[in-house]
Amino acid sequence: MVVITLQRQKCIGCNYCVELAPEQFQMSKKDGKSVLLNATDKKGFHTLKSPDHSLLPNAEAAAAACPVKIIKVKDV
Repeated sequence: MVVITLQRQKCIGCNYCVELAPEQFQMSKKDGKSVLLNATDKKGFHTLKSPDHSLLPNAEAAAAACPVKIIKVKDV
């Protein structure tokens, strides 16, 4: 199971996550911040749980590139 978490309110809108993992992230036209697609929101933490391990390399690249380190990726 791959678990991706985004702390959206701290996003600065740099767009790195969208460039590196477009199947998981896109930018909001409303506020210019990243959106984790198909995620559930709990107190500002947007979480996606997926059994698809092919998401892992791009999600890890997006987390590593994030300048404010608000993306966490776990392989559980």
